[in-house]
This record gives sequence, structure tokens and C-alpha cells, in this order.
Amino acid sequence: MRRDKARDIGRRIERPPAHWGLLALVVLSFVVLLVTQGLSTQATGDSGTLAPTGGEGGSLRGSAVYKAGSEGSLRPLPEQGDRRVALTFDDGPNPKWTREIMDVLEREDVPATFFVTGDNVSRHPDVLEEVHDAGFEIGNHTFSHPNLTLVPDWQVDLQVDMTESAVSGAIGLKPRLLRPPYSATPEAVTADDQQQLGEIAKRGYLITLSDFDSEDWRQPGVEPIIENATPEAGESGAILMHDGGGDRSQTVEAVEELIPRLKERGYTFTTVAGLVGLSEREVAISGSGAEKTRGQLLINALEAARVVTAVLGGLLVLMGMLAVARMVLVFFFARRHARKVRAKTPADHTPPVSIIVPAFNESKGIQDAVRSLVGSEYPDFEVIVVDDGSTDGTGEQVESLGLDRVRVIRQSNRGKAAALNTGTSAAAHEILVTVDGDTRFLPDTLRRVVEPLADPRVGAVAGNSKVGSRKGLIARWQHIEYVMAFNLDRRLYDVLECMPIVPGAIGAFRREALEQAGGFSGDTLAEDTDLTIAVGRLGWRVAYAEDALAYTEVPTTLGGMWRQRYRWSFGTIQAVWKHKAALIRREPGKVGRRGLPYLILFQIVLPALSPLVDLFALYGLLFLDPVPVIATWVAFSLLLLAIGIYAFRLDREQLRGLWPMPLQQFVYRQLMYLVVLQSLISALQGARLRWQHVERTGEFDDDLAPPERGSAPGPGSVPVTARADATLFSEKAGAAGNEVGDGHSAGQTRAEPARTAK
Repeated sequence: MRRDKARDIGRRIERPPAHWGLLALVVLSFVVLLVTQGLSTQATGDSGTLAPTGGEGGSLRGSAVYKAGSEGSLRPLPEQGDRRVALTFDDGPNPKWTREIMDVLEREDVPATFFVTGDNVSRHPDVLEEVHDAGFEIGNHTFSHPNLTLVPDWQVDLQVDMTESAVSGAIGLKPRLLRPPYSATPEAVTADDQQQLGEIAKRGYLITLSDFDSEDWRQPGVEPIIENATPEAGESGAILMHDGGGDRSQTVEAVEELIPRLKERGYTFTTVAGLVGLSEREVAISGSGAEKTRGQLLINALEAARVVTAVLGGLLVLMGMLAVARMVLVFFFARRHARKVRAKTPADHTPPVSIIVPAFNESKGIQDAVRSLVGSEYPDFEVIVVDDGSTDGTGEQVESLGLDRVRVIRQSNRGKAAALNTGTSAAAHEILVTVDGDTRFLPDTLRRVVEPLADPRVGAVAGNSKVGSRKGLIARWQHIEYVMAFNLDRRLYDVLECMPIVPGAIGAFRREALEQAGGFSGDTLAEDTDLTIAVGRLGWRVAYAEDALAYTEVPTTLGGMWRQRYRWSFGTIQAVWKHKAALIRREPGKVGRRGLPYLILFQIVLPALSPLVDLFALYGLLFLDPVPVIATWVAFSLLLLAIGIYAFRLDREQLRGLWPMPLQQFVYRQLMYLVVLQSLISALQGARLRWQHVERTGEFDDDLAPPERGSAPGPGSVPVTARADATLFSEKAGAAGNEVGDGHSAGQTRAEPARTAK
């Protein structure tokens, strides 16, 4: 119990603050803005009116303005006098058409009523303020112009209330006149419409219809608009026209001609309130200071939501283009790499090699890992296991094997970089191969990872790390990622000669290059990335050996995977920042001009922004036309599947391993995005982390060798060809400056490096 408690405390210490508060606040803000924008525009419709139904018992008669009657009915307000008309304009305010219509009205000294939509008010509050200052009457035309009989009651209330709030925020008034969208003459109102409108009228609104529908929304031409808007001789009423919702140039021309014609026929012009004998106070209420403030906040929030939506829409297009461009790039360069590998003549290059295995609490798999290394079909090599302060008997496990060519060096826990430097200093040979303590080689892996070093320009080699156990969905997702992302990228880097990462699971280094780069540094958590970039900056070429297969254990739990990927991501950001000068300096290597920009764009920036794009895609599904969103996702997924099939064929993997890919796009990909976001936040906050150990299970699949190399045993059954030897601490190692520490049994080494990489 005490040991479990200590382990839990250790985990809490190792794990950095999650920063979920800040991240959740940012995401929640975006969600609120998108939902606000979505709800406010979800039911947006075009301008239009309904034709008379001719139904029985449901139509209204006698007026264009109605107030609440008994039991939810509508009671008409009689129009006052003859030859009196009220010009009404729907769907504004619009910066162009509203102002042009206002110019005509003011020139002719004619009043009018403008029924505004809340969406347009929030976009153009300054225009509404001009309408109000000019003395024109203002009414409510809902927020986004839905057909109120086709939306639920809660949305009807939202449409009306948001418009009222927006108008109050813009001019400090709450309009009581309300014209429902798609309304025309009273004869077009059905019994269902009456019930819906009656509920709205109960809240104190005056339902305003029209007596004469100009049908200008059809854009039939100036003369037809004038003809439709002209009352019969002696009739009075409200004339319906539009100042928003489309091109209203015909409306402007029609108003210019209609007013003089009606004046010549003896008509006088009034507002809707004047038409039915109401005062201004009865059709507009002054809002309180709190209501005006709330309205202004709504306008500001909607403006922010529109900006966010527009930015995310632009990001969606940009990132989609980048994602497709990356797929095209990796496909193109992977093909070039494949042709290059096929045309290359294998070099018979087998110099003496020192294999360095840094190990911290690797007891569950270290024996099989060391056996696989000793079983390498290679003439001359040594294996140095650096026990970095393990508490689980890792060093003893290696010693108990009694294998020739293997020695154990012990040191207090100082981190992976220090362990690698200790092994480097104790190594007898000029070619160094670094291997993680959970990694297993095939018999020919060592030969193949060293082979590219036959070229004197090559200072390091990245091997092909693969998932050793593919049991469970999390492991299968990582298998897909290793093949599709890591290895495809390495092929691109190899062709462009800008490799930024030699994986810790399997990598080969020329000692000269390693020492010139300063050895393994503890400045970052990604010591492999840090060193590889440093080697590349010096002008050394870093090659990729696709056939140097090394099978590594991957985390099988979400917590373990999160800790590992967080360390990788945070370390990569640290390494990029450390080597940022390579982006602008003229240096012998190409990694700064090619590798780092690619790594920054596709491993940091793109994943960090992708959650916002996913949010916008969800917004599109909920509030916009979902068909284009679904079609885009399907097309992207098919393209990704095609790249996956190609990557699996290049790596000689069975295609059935791709079956978890669809689910990976919904779960695993989002987890990796969050890892990158957390890493970025940690970096911005200046967090300092230490090397985090991932618990091992020691489980590997029985045979993971590709079909073309099926004769080779799997990593779990690599034959041990070395004879047992109780002397693990060779005289050569002792001569290099190691000394047996007090209290250690024979073969246990505790030493400071005799050769220091600088």
C-alpha cells in the first residue's frame, strides 16, 4: 500500500499542471460565440410574402395592425381616415439601400416605418441610429427572418427578444410593433398563424401586417412594384416594401416615383402608429440603462461571433489546403524515396559498433531487448546498458543473463540524456547505436541501420521504429500513426536532406558528428530531436534506413500515452525554440531551412489550430447546410485512407491494420491535438518538466516481421547466439576509466565518463 501511494505521489510530481482551466476557458469562449452565431442565424430566410390562402375561418379582416384579444385571438385596430398610407420597409437596416430610401423620404418629407431584423441591427447599429435620429418609426421583424409557424416556441421567443435587445442596445428603445416574416395581407394569415401571433401579442406586441404588398422582393421591375403598392381610390393602409434582403435598387426607384403619384391623388403619408391612431409611446418604450447595456453587449458579442466564424471559416479552408498539400508532398517524396532505395546498391559496411541502451525501470522488457541486440547478425559490437538509477532491478536483470558483449553501467538517476552521454563516453567504438530499453531488434537490424554510414557525409541514421504490440485499440491507433505519419515524414526528410529527428528507439551516430554537436543535451525533453537538429545544422547528413526495423513498446492506456506524447510534444517545442536561429541563419545544413519549418507547421501549428476547425465543422453540421461539411469530411477521409494504404505498402504492413482509422479521426486525433495545446501552454508559461517514465508491460506480438522478411524470427523470439559469460565488466571498459564502486558486486559499474562528448 505504501509503495502504491509513493508511486501515485511520484506521478503527480512528474505530471505538469494540465492548464485545463485556461484551455477550457478558451474553448468555452469559442463554443459560446459559435452557438450564439449559430442560433441567431440558423433560420435565416430570404425576403418574401405569403399568398392569400382563401381558407375558412382563419383569415383576418379589417386592419393591418392587431393587438391581443381574448383567449389568444387577435383584435384589429381600425385604420383612421381615408387616403392615408403608411410606407413600411422590411429586412433592414442596410448601409446602402436603407440610406438611399431615407434620402428619398427626407427629400419628399414623408414619414415611414422600418421593420428591422436583429441580425442586421447587430451588424449595422449605426444605420439604425441614423433611422431613429431622422424620426422614422421602427418595428421588430425578428432576428434572422424565420417563418415563425415553422420553428419551436422557444426559438420564436429568442427571435423576438434578441431583436428587441439589439434595438435597445443601438437606440435605447424597445419597439412594440412586430411584423412576422413572410407576412403580407391579413387574408394570408391562417388559423395556425393566428394562434402563434396571438401568443406574441399577449406579450404586448402589436402585430403589423400590410394592406398592399408591392412584391418588390420578386424584383419584377419598377412599374409593377408601383402598381402593386398603389391603393384603390380612397383606400387607406400599410404598403409593404423592403430595404434589405437583396438588391433593392428597383425599390428605391419605385419609391421615388410612387410618392409624387400618391400625393397627386390626394394621399397623405403617416407611420403605422399614425395609421391606427396610436401615439409614439404606444409603439416604442424607452429601455432602461441595464437593458441598453445588455443590448450593447449582445451587439458586441454577435460582432465577435461573426469575426470568429469568419476567421474559423478562413482557417478551415487554409488548413484544409495545408493538409492536402502535406499529403501530396509526402506522397511525392515517398515515391522518390522508394525509387531511390530500389536503385541503391547495398553497402557492405560493418565497422565495430557500440550499442548504448539507457534504461530506467525497464525490468519487464530489458532482458528480451538485450537478447535481441546480442542476437544481431553483425561481426563486431558491444552492448552497454546504462542503468539510470532504476529501482526495479533493471541492472540485475541484465546481469543475470550472463551474456557476452554486454556490460552494465550504473549511475544515479540523472535523466536519459545523461545516461546516453555516460554510455557514449564508455563506448569503445566510433559508431554508436542508441536503443531504448523497451526496443527489440531483428537479427539484421543493426547491419541495416549502420549501412548508410558508409557514406562519409552521413553523421546519423534514423531507423524504422515500429509498434511492437498491436493489441488493443490505443496500440493500433499508434501503429497507424507510426507508419503513416512518422515514417512517411522520415522519407520526405531523407530526400530533402533535412531530418530533424532520429528516434530514441533506434538511431546510429558517427562519434565525430555527435561530439561536434555537443553530445546529448538535457536542455530539452526531446534529446533525440535536439541532437539531430544540432548534427544537421553542422552540415552532416542524417539518413533514413527504412529496412532497419526496431519494435518498441507503446503505452496501452490513455494516461500512459498522454504522458509520453506530452513529453514528446513539449520536448519538440523546446528543441525548435533552442534552434530557432537555424531558421534565419545561413548554415551548412538544410534542417533549418527545410526541416524546422515543416516540423513547426505540421507538428505544432496545424495540430494546435485543428480543434478550432473541428469546432467549426461541428458548427456547420448543426447550424449550416451539413451536406458540404459531410462531403468535405468524406473526401478528406478517403484521401487519408489512400495515403494510409500507400504508406502501409511501402512499409510492407498488412492493410487490415488500417481498420481502426475511421474511429481514429474522431478520438485519437483530438487527443493528440490537446496534447500539443497543453504543451504550447506549458511552454508559454515557462514550465520545467523532467523525463517522465512510461510504465512497461513487456508484451510484444509473436511475429511482426514483414512478409518479405518472414524468415527472420519475430522480436519476441530472436535467437541468442552469444555465449553466457559471467564477466560483464570487461577489462577494456575498466581501462577506459570506469571504476568499481564500493558496495557493488562484480560486474556492477558506477563511473563518470572517461570520454566527454563536447
